[in-house]
Amino acid sequence: MSTGGSHRWVVLSPLSLFLLAVLSVLPLWVQDEYLLQLLISSLLLGSQAMAFDFTAGFINVINFGFSAFVGAGAYTSALLVLHWGISPWLGPLGGAVASAALGFFSGVLTLRLQGIYAAVMTWFVGLTLLSLTASLSGLTRGYRGLNVPLFLETAARRPYFYIIFGVTFLTFVSLRWTGSSRVGLAFRAIGQNLESARASGVNPTKYRVINFTLSCAFAGLLGGFYAHFLGILTPDVMHSRQTVEVLALAYIGGRGSLWGGLVAAFIFVPLFEYLKPLMELRLVIYGVLLILVMIWCPGGLAAIYTQLKQQVRWPFMQR
Repeated sequence: MSTGGSHRWVVLSPLSLFLLAVLSVLPLWVQDEYLLQLLISSLLLGSQAMAFDFTAGFINVINFGFSAFVGAGAYTSALLVLHWGISPWLGPLGGAVASAALGFFSGVLTLRLQGIYAAVMTWFVGLTLLSLTASLSGLTRGYRGLNVPLFLETAARRPYFYIIFGVTFLTFVSLRWTGSSRVGLAFRAIGQNLESARASGVNPTKYRVINFTLSCAFAGLLGGFYAHFLGILTPDVMHSRQTVEVLALAYIGGRGSLWGGLVAAFIFVPLFEYLKPLMELRLVIYGVLLILVMIWCPGGLAAIYTQLKQQVRWPFMQR
């Protein structure tokens, strides 16, 4: 990370640049639409894990209502396109704004609380959004499903891969830049010891709300992509089981690393697809893995990578 005056730039490690380069050209070699679908699903879930980790890993608040904000962005984008005639390419931006606004107001109401109380309140917010979406069936069609215009009228997956790849890159760079700024230092100070941060002059509620709002904004943006990629929405997109999967990926990847959740998604999304008989048990498996990680390697995959980097002096692993 380098600074110049008041400017701060994100510097990606050689390994990050290498992996991004490989990922960007992968669809040129992968011709199978099914495999491209898996890559898209991995990027989408991994990006959600990064946005979730921005709150859990930086300010130590677990947003159990995270998927509700993803769904809020998805429905907002869909309704803007259907009823206001906005382009599907702009709809996700509206979804990001709507989820950010919901995140801000719910954050103001809930983030004055600490620990498990804040987490439980985010869960109640998520349940409220889910219930509203299901009950407003005249607008959202509830569980009958809302048909949503697609980004592109094509069955090919490659264009969608590059769309979500761009969104993933934007999410990672934006969150990493913010996390490395002075605001990010305040986030981490609050996450490590809230009272010490308060004593040093940091306003915990203010910075927690800022963090929560940014996380929800990216959740809404990703929800908008989901809506115009899948083409149909039901309130299930806001269900808490979706949050549990994202939480597991973020923690297995390494809380506070951002990129760890993305790597975990590329491991477990294809794995569960390959082991289809175990698909219904994936939350149980995630739970077991999460317990093992918390006991034996609390830092997750990111901590394992850090240890390897210290022990193995490969050039591409150096920052």
